Amino acid sequence: HLVEVANTRRDEGETVMFVVLDGAVAGLVSVADPVKETTPAALRALHELGFRIIMATGDNERTAKAVAAKLGIDEIRADVLPEDKARIIKAGDGVNDAPALAQADVGIAMGTGADVAIESAGFTLVKGNLDGIVRARKLSVATMRNIKQNLFFALVYNGAGVPLAAG
Repeated sequence: HLVEVANTRRDEGETVMFVVLDGAVAGLVSVADPVKETTPAALRALHELGFRIIMATGDNERTAKAVAAKLGIDEIRADVLPEDKARIIKAGDGVNDAPALAQADVGIAMGTGADVAIESAGFTLVKGNLDGIVRARKLSVATMRNIKQNLFFALVYNGAGVPLAAG
């Protein structure tokens, strides 16, 4: 009976822990990290920007699948230890935990997260909302476009100006 209750809780995206007394299972406790209101829209926007979203979590696969289904996450890696997250990134996938952040091309930590993750990240989202990633990506694309335009006009100007100045 408790296994059925546990699986129902996992299907709701909760992590289940069994309580054991004198070597026998006496009950269970389930906990869940609430999904921020801004997360679904941020993940949709990241998809629209061409990102493939992979969630690597220490939670079990059933719980991870439930959360991924609610949020439209493309792929999950469940039962992942922190040291495995860095390996996943080396293989080309993305995660945000301290060792993984140090390995990533761009590490982004939540301002509400662990100090070691914040210290390892290149960027920290102060409010802990994923829509900060969307804004950062759009800003970086606009910045690169501006840099390329400036280089183009500098080359045209110098290409025409130097021969004219030389006489």
